[in-house]
Amino acid sequence: MTIQNELPPKTCTIERLVTMKEDVEKVLKGQKTATRRNGRYADIGEVFTLEGRDFVVEAVYAQTLGELTDAHAKQEGFATVEEYKNTILSYHPGMPWLPHMRVWVHEFRTV
Repeated sequence: MTIQNELPPKTCTIERLVTMKEDVEKVLKGQKTATRRNGRYADIGEVFTLEGRDFVVEAVYAQTLGELTDAHAKQEGFATVEEYKNTILSYHPGMPWLPHMRVWVHEFRTV
């Protein structure tokens, strides 16, 4: 895991971290406790709000798609890596799923 002061600059704002309706619902129900993005959207300790509820980012680190396990998929609100992969690819038609592709993991919890 990367230490906060070693993180590169953010590539987007925290308000864009969780935006899809299905994902917002999963976060609000406690079924989604992390999101993976191709850039860094938040700093550790930063807070975002969904439908009036606050969530704090507890960890931010890089991971490759090849490192994903079913436990990581569960953080995302899916039963398996395959289910998570199929959903992500349906959002991004034509995107390859490359094991060496690096994503930024943002883990969060309710404040």
